[in-house]
Amino acid sequence: MWVLSELAARQPLWRHNGIYHRRHLRSNSFPFPLWLSSLMSTGASGGDGSEGGKFKIFDRLLKRKQRDRAAWLMGPRDNFIDTVTENLLDRLEDCKRDFPMALCLGGSMDPIRRLLHGRGGIEKMIMMDMSHDMIKRCREMQENSSDSKLETLYVVGDEEFLPVKQRSLDLVISCLGLHWVNDLPGTMIQCRMALKPDGLFLVSILGGETLRELRIACTVAQMEREGGISPRISPLAQVRDAGNLLTRAGLALPAVDVDEFTIRYGSALELIEHLRSMGETNALLQRNQILKKETALATASIYQSMFGGEDGSIPATFQVIYMTGWAPDPSQQKPKRRGSANVSFEDLQREFGTSQQTP
Repeated sequence: MWVLSELAARQPLWRHNGIYHRRHLRSNSFPFPLWLSSLMSTGASGGDGSEGGKFKIFDRLLKRKQRDRAAWLMGPRDNFIDTVTENLLDRLEDCKRDFPMALCLGGSMDPIRRLLHGRGGIEKMIMMDMSHDMIKRCREMQENSSDSKLETLYVVGDEEFLPVKQRSLDLVISCLGLHWVNDLPGTMIQCRMALKPDGLFLVSILGGETLRELRIACTVAQMEREGGISPRISPLAQVRDAGNLLTRAGLALPAVDVDEFTIRYGSALELIEHLRSMGETNALLQRNQILKKETALATASIYQSMFGGEDGSIPATFQVIYMTGWAPDPSQQKPKRRGSANVSFEDLQREFGTSQQTP
């Protein structure tokens, strides 16, 4: 039996061509009031990206359109995406339990389904994305696949408002999808509440060092050509923030680790085309919508001159942050009370320490 919440299952959710769609729910009508408590600011709505007291960074409507476009541009395989997905799924092999019911949130959904290979003991999976075209593509890829043992439900919905019952999931997984969410702490809290006790939250996002070469080249070009800078690349979370996000969401046993990939492209244009095919182009709400031709050409020239290799290629850095957390459960190990130790470090040193030997 599927785990869509009653509120989402009444009016906001409907089915068309085998895909479930969900109308936008206002946050004050959603059945989890805790989500609203610590995630609202006190400012009034205005033209600064805040609406209804909630500060917004990304244009979610534009991001949906970008992902619609990416669904048509992306190829059947992407080595970078597949590598990140494999690294994420490898963490399931370290767990000594199964996760029968899973939710896959946005990002690289098809690689997760394609590369899962039975890891995690997943029996049923909800694939959810804000883009109808991305969901449609993922569904078509599964229909053309010979491996159809995994029972899958496809839902078009916003990651910021999860239509999922509390304590109904064993696993929430997302590969390179949640860094476009305006309220990442709120989304993580929703995920924690949707997880059963001792359920797993497993996510990878792009980190703050991603595309640092492009950031530098773009900044220098704008200073030279326009006399100032405007945001062209979206802000991303830093490694030091990831652990705090897990703790703030109420997830236990938080763990964070980082991978850094350097991909070489023939030109800056080839890099931009790859970003478009991944749906990773700029979606800032207060972005400058006009990019002058001379600024774009200067950016490509500076990129090549500052970072280009002898073979004419340019490098692009992608930092990937992996976050792991568990829904609290009494069976999980907990730290001892401070001051409860009955053995001192001096005793351990005397018993196990080795004395230095002179040559």
